[in-house]
Amino acid sequence: MNMNKFVIPFLLITAFLAVGCSDDEPKDVVNEIKMSISAETGTYIPWGSDTPVECMLVMSEDNPGVWEPLGFNSIKWFTYERGHEYYLSVERTILANPPMDAPDRTYSLLSILQDRIVTEPEIPVDKEINSEEDIEYYDMCPFNKYAIEKEIIVNENGEISYADGHSLPSYDNARIWLECILDKADPNWLKFNKTPYMAIYSFVLSPLTDEIRLVRNESSGPMFKEVIPESEFAHITQSMKPGEELRYALILANVYKKGLQKLEFTIKKQ
Repeated sequence: MNMNKFVIPFLLITAFLAVGCSDDEPKDVVNEIKMSISAETGTYIPWGSDTPVECMLVMSEDNPGVWEPLGFNSIKWFTYERGHEYYLSVERTILANPPMDAPDRTYSLLSILQDRIVTEPEIPVDKEINSEEDIEYYDMCPFNKYAIEKEIIVNENGEISYADGHSLPSYDNARIWLECILDKADPNWLKFNKTPYMAIYSFVLSPLTDEIRLVRNESSGPMFKEVIPESEFAHITQSMKPGEELRYALILANVYKKGLQKLEFTIKKQ
């Protein structure tokens, strides 16, 4: 008996069945979509928790008019900044077999189509600031939201570093970084992350002048050269002796130029 008559048809039938079964298996659905992200934030309750957590508010093109919560780190390669309104192109993957304790979809950034800063209209300072006492604090302030390095080292060559030896960029590119240390257990945590409690400006109190200057913080803190102007930096590098130090202070201020918090640091000559 010629066994090939039976084996070959059997193998073909098995192959067709295998292909048919694989086609029936659920697959991830991947699409490129446009997504808007609000300058306002919202809250959601994570799986397995009873505590609300702040998050982004997003609206996708296939669900117009509906703002939905999405975690701050839910879009791969995208970093959200408060006070910004975005329009993104993202790759959305709807998972065929999502984990039981995780969302059924993931997002990856393809491109930022629009990034617009949205803050309330800036209001000029309505009185002359001649002393620290002239700075008016905003509602519920001062508070403990931001922190900075307490000591900055400068050598005679103008090189800048922290006390732990970590080097900073050059004078023109260095920044005084503001770190948000607000405790999420604070009952006003959500309120303190709204625009009126964001450190948009800094009033600079220098030991070398009675003038109080107002500088802008940008997104992560003021530039070093805005806080320590060239004349003061030259005094530090050329006139101060090793071991001498100067104490500066920043009074962080919101978009209304109302005080939020006072931070102090020293500049020490190496």
